[in-house]
Amino acid sequence: MNKPKMATEKSASRVLMLLSQLERLIEEPRVSDNEAIRQITGKILHLIQTQEKTRKEVVSKGSGGMEIILSSLENTQDLQTTLNILSILNELLTVGGGRRTGVFVSKGGTAILLQLLVSSSKDPPANEELMLQIHSLLVKVGPKDRKFGVKARLNGALNVTLNLVKHNLQNHKLLLPCLQVLRVYSSNLVNAVSLGKSGALESMFEIIGPFSKKSTTLLKVALDTLAALLKSGMNARRAVDRGYLPTLLAIYQDWHRNDTRHRHMVIRKSILGCIKNLTNIKLGRKAFIDANGMRILYNTSTECLSVRTLDPLVNTSSLIMRKCFPKNRLPLPTIKSVFHHPLPHIPAGGPVAQLYNQPPGVDDVVDESDENEATEGDTENDTEYDEDDTGHKSQNDDIETDINKLRPIQVNTRPFDELRVYEYFCREFTENFEDDDFERPTSVIPPLSINSELHRPIIIPTTTSPLGPQNRHPLREDVLPPKPDESPLDLDSISISKRPEGKSDPDLVCSLGRLVLDGGVNGGSVDGPQEEGGEQAVLEVPDTAALLPLHDPDLYLEMVKSTCSVPAYTEVAYPDYFGHVALNLREPILERVYGVQRTKIFQDIERLIHPSDIHDKVVYDLDNESCPVIENGESLKFNSKFESGNLRKAIQVRKFEYDLILNSDINSNHYHQWFYFEVGNMRPGVRYRFNIINCEKSNSQFNYGMQVLMYSVQDAINGNPHWVRTGSDICYYKNHFSRSSIAAGGQKGKSYFTLTFTVTFQHKDDVCYFAYHYPYTYSMLMMHLQKLSDLRTAQIYYRQDDLCKTLGGNGCPLLTITAMPESSSDDHISQFRSRPVVFLSARVHPGETNSSWVMKGSLEFLMSCSPQAQSLRESYIFKIIPMLNPDGVINGNHRCSLSGEDLNRQWQSPNAELHPTIYHAKGLLQYLRATGRTPLVFCDYHGHSRKKNVFMYGCSIKETVWQTSTCDLHEDLGYRTLPKLLSQMAPAFSLSSCSFVVERSKESTARVVVWREIGVQRSYTMESTLCGCDQGKYKGLQIGTSELEEMGGQFCLALLRLRRFTTPLELHNHNSHLLDMDNDLIDTRNIPNITSPTTYVLEEDEPAFLEEVDYSAESNDENDPDLEPDLQDNHAFPDPHSDSELSRQDSLN
Repeated sequence: MNKPKMATEKSASRVLMLLSQLERLIEEPRVSDNEAIRQITGKILHLIQTQEKTRKEVVSKGSGGMEIILSSLENTQDLQTTLNILSILNELLTVGGGRRTGVFVSKGGTAILLQLLVSSSKDPPANEELMLQIHSLLVKVGPKDRKFGVKARLNGALNVTLNLVKHNLQNHKLLLPCLQVLRVYSSNLVNAVSLGKSGALESMFEIIGPFSKKSTTLLKVALDTLAALLKSGMNARRAVDRGYLPTLLAIYQDWHRNDTRHRHMVIRKSILGCIKNLTNIKLGRKAFIDANGMRILYNTSTECLSVRTLDPLVNTSSLIMRKCFPKNRLPLPTIKSVFHHPLPHIPAGGPVAQLYNQPPGVDDVVDESDENEATEGDTENDTEYDEDDTGHKSQNDDIETDINKLRPIQVNTRPFDELRVYEYFCREFTENFEDDDFERPTSVIPPLSINSELHRPIIIPTTTSPLGPQNRHPLREDVLPPKPDESPLDLDSISISKRPEGKSDPDLVCSLGRLVLDGGVNGGSVDGPQEEGGEQAVLEVPDTAALLPLHDPDLYLEMVKSTCSVPAYTEVAYPDYFGHVALNLREPILERVYGVQRTKIFQDIERLIHPSDIHDKVVYDLDNESCPVIENGESLKFNSKFESGNLRKAIQVRKFEYDLILNSDINSNHYHQWFYFEVGNMRPGVRYRFNIINCEKSNSQFNYGMQVLMYSVQDAINGNPHWVRTGSDICYYKNHFSRSSIAAGGQKGKSYFTLTFTVTFQHKDDVCYFAYHYPYTYSMLMMHLQKLSDLRTAQIYYRQDDLCKTLGGNGCPLLTITAMPESSSDDHISQFRSRPVVFLSARVHPGETNSSWVMKGSLEFLMSCSPQAQSLRESYIFKIIPMLNPDGVINGNHRCSLSGEDLNRQWQSPNAELHPTIYHAKGLLQYLRATGRTPLVFCDYHGHSRKKNVFMYGCSIKETVWQTSTCDLHEDLGYRTLPKLLSQMAPAFSLSSCSFVVERSKESTARVVVWREIGVQRSYTMESTLCGCDQGKYKGLQIGTSELEEMGGQFCLALLRLRRFTTPLELHNHNSHLLDMDNDLIDTRNIPNITSPTTYVLEEDEPAFLEEVDYSAESNDENDPDLEPDLQDNHAFPDPHSDSELSRQDSLN
């Protein structure tokens, strides 16, 4: 049994002996030794071919075998010895080649091979066997040597290999390895340019050709080499000038026609790869269009759709067509908002100043730049390692690394005398409670102010089209349809009757036109025409009072009258009037249909292929007040002229397909994401496709199962007043509408993105509303606050003040909520005044409506009569600003206020005129700090469009510094207690998504400024998903208003538990850090040894959806600069169920 082992050991020792002999002969070379060297290398080759142990022994550490072999190759002049050594190396690198090739490269083997190649070619004709062996080795070595391209060029090897290709076009045995090496050379752009000048392109086109079953391997390598050469812009231009693009299209068509059994898909894909690289330049895209490439690839791709294994061909064809699709301008006169609000003064710099300083007559919709111009530079100027450095941007670039900027600073930017004005908002600290204050439940709220300019008709839209005679139904005597030529009805002539749930008149929606409600004050009426017979028009509302205790349609209308909007809205959206009752059923995250995005993109491409099918009919346009009224029943009717509405233009492109364009934020030219609009005149059972074509973000949760929201008036009247998730075939992708560099921060060549969804309506002549997320208007907030104040009991201290007036003239409510002192005794008053302050805010970004629903949940909990709520009120004094950006909310903005700026980037230096809500909110916080009442907790409620779950951002010096360096900083972990509590209590909360890192780009946000300047250690942003959850109780479900309100209540309960873990000393001095009193909450044992799983969380936690050729029309979509760094890394972990995963399985291996 031991004999084989002994034999192996003997052979191993023999190869070492032979290597030792070879080394001695090389050190003292003599002509007579050539034969001995030849014999020794032959024996070594035989041993290596027959014994794997021998191979391991030769390359083992310390053996010196590789050095001896390479030295022998470098010094020998004997052809047979050279061939023996090359064969030895080929054997060594063939098996276990990865590590062994690394050893070979590290010992200088690449340069020796290249020198041998060049020296052997100087005496033609070159030995064919020698050239074959050298190139076979170079094929193995090249991809492993990072500097291979540079070494080959410096040694002059490029033309040697290319000349071998030119002279051996019929010698396939030698041609194949030469082409393989040429492909490796060409991966270096400088080499590719040099080879192109030497005729490499022409040589490749002598090899590739129409369909053939012969030499397919050779053809595949030639195509891959050509594709590598065409990555150079100079080579691509040369190829286009020589007419090679039509040639490639013809070759592709031929292979498509003849490869009926799809056995040569990799060759067809390689041809497409060459076309793709040619179309990276503008000249190539023009040539593609001129050669009828769009129709060719469209037709061939359509024929491939039925065969799923051909998806890689369809995907690549789709990418090429989308890239070559002519860039269109957005069909708008200007990208600036339709509405304009004059500012008290213009900021010195920034996008608002640029907007105002733009010369008249400038076309700001599109520029002449091309999104692929960056690939067209002179590649001769490329650096040696450009291709190695692409996409290596550090993920830590945005992390603040200056310790001095991370340390809290408490410097008063405003003198205390100026801050005294905020004493008015803190009257509870100086108020002497009288005995009668404990006997009646009063609340201090500002009187309802009605702007005299708002005495205007208020319209509640119902159906959008009067019925024709053939559609009229018998009506009840008390329901009369208004005639089109009659004047609006008065508010006080409208009675609202409440019908029990589930009972309704089926003709009601069909019979009602637009009910125009007068805007009179305090029940006053304005003279108006009466309906025939003196009957009142009746608008029936489902009786949802039991389900919506805080909703009152009459009160909502009163609040609407006092709301100031820039467009002077005169209409009220039905969902806001009726109210929304949360669904009892769960709405699962939508499962993405295979190939849906590709299908939608092909439908877009059909617009260019079949232009006669496109209607291109404008059916709604805010820019054109005389937009034609749709008189026939073929088109949908749109409207967004109500509070928080956003839809600028609707274009009917096909019979049942509409392109929709969103309005920019006022005094801005971008921020398109929030939408809220009304649709009418629909047919039931028809699939309508809607495309919102001017989205800006590079990715969206609509690619991960999120649906739009729809509210049906017919369903509401039938007793189901719900916003429901709806839509199928939902996807989000880059489109062919060019985005102006003026709106893209100076970046040229950017495109907009399309959100597309399909809806089938259930009712004829219904009126439906669509929204990005559950709407929550300013008027709704004011109504809720009025109703909340009515809930006050004798035990609740509730006060509502107007913190300030906004730019638009609306009040910014500030709430103070706590428990009344037990009595007016000094002890009880002292205890009352010593309660720590908790400061909450929300809705600084108007489009993040989910933050208002979370705030609603917090407010309802705080005003409830539960023992926990009473205990919470007795523990803290709450200062709450439920809506920091009323103007943005009212006017349908997504991100900005009327100043055209993101208010959450103004906290460092807010301007009293341009940012009044931020200026006074910060002033109130500064006053609290100056008077020794620094808040224990500050939390700003937000919504997140590209992440799931609910999570928090906090501030930590140590966790920030951990990202870029090691340090010995010591920091208490009190900032982690509240998120940890929430993770234990709130099912939607995810601790693993939390981050406590301070980024440079966030240094002017509320969270960071309150932490640094006010000294609040527990300063947070709480982000709520717009989509749903991927963990916990709600895993796999889209989030609804009930879950959001529950989150607000759970936040309050977590504050109550936080009170138990807070020392009395800290309650007296909130600037100290929270002590760790509960090991199950904070475990500090492992903190020094981790990089914190809950630190640096980028904008997005999911990889870009892997229909990558459908996702982006850029030629370089693998390195989309719009994506966060972690997203690009995630391409390494594909989803096996994604559409393009099959495209990754068609490699040659």
